[in-house]
Amino acid sequence: MLARPEAVFALLLSKMRSWLTGVPFIVLFLVHAAAHAETPIIGSASVVDGDTIEIHGQRIRLHGIDAPESRQECTQSDSATWRCGQQAAFALSDRIGRSIVHCDPRDRDRYGRIIAICFKGTEDLNRWMVASGWAVAYRKYSLDYVADEERAHLAKVGIWSGTFEMPWDWRQPKQPR
Repeated sequence: MLARPEAVFALLLSKMRSWLTGVPFIVLFLVHAAAHAETPIIGSASVVDGDTIEIHGQRIRLHGIDAPESRQECTQSDSATWRCGQQAAFALSDRIGRSIVHCDPRDRDRYGRIIAICFKGTEDLNRWMVASGWAVAYRKYSLDYVADEERAHLAKVGIWSGTFEMPWDWRQPKQPR
């Protein structure tokens, strides 16, 4: 028995309506993704601090890590203090040298800086900073570098050679005591 043409048409129309209701959402998603996709940033980098560089005038915050602030001090095992934030920036600058840096953008932060994973050749500079003990894994935003931090901590390298305040705690406004 053949179905009536109007019944077939009604069934097809019903199926198309359910499919078409999803199309605007798919189109909006693709437009949104394309608008937020950024091309890699490549060039000579200048170091702003241990977790921020600048390439072609664009500030780039290294994804998944947090380094001591430039004015932040750490304490050595003999109780002497040292400018660990400044040393973290120097370490990153020395590691980059005059090499070309390639950054793959991930996002933007609330200050408009690009959040990216940056490379010197094939070396992940974000990972190198944490593995060398000059930064910590920024667990609030990523777990990518936790294992590297744990190894640096056990090896007591960089900031782990003594004691320090976590950078995110150091940045909090200090209460009068």
